[in-house]
Amino acid sequence: MPEPVSSIPNLGPASELAFARAGISSAEEIRAMGADAAYLRLLDSGSRPHFIGYYVLVMGLQGRPWNDCKGEEKKVLRKRFDTLCAGFNRSDAKLRADLEQTLSFLGVVERP
Repeated sequence: MPEPVSSIPNLGPASELAFARAGISSAEEIRAMGADAAYLRLLDSGSRPHFIGYYVLVMGLQGRPWNDCKGEEKKVLRKRFDTLCAGFNRSDAKLRADLEQTLSFLGVVERP
């Protein structure tokens, strides 16, 4: 049986829902993809970019507490985050999520 997303340290029920909306249903999938690819899937599915959410994921995949990210490491992760989010802004994510919700309501697409 696959491990739930919430088995990754720092991730809980809200993360499980967000990853499910992105088509990711297990911790193994996230580990195989890596933090950056998994986070891009979240963005593609309409999740709003949020730096803390990104580094919580990175720390969790390393088996570290979320608040262990400090100093130079945090600066490096911020640059990676900014690069990942370059094609996404808050309004794009909101529009995408609203469109998916509307299409799902109309029965055009299924939401997980």
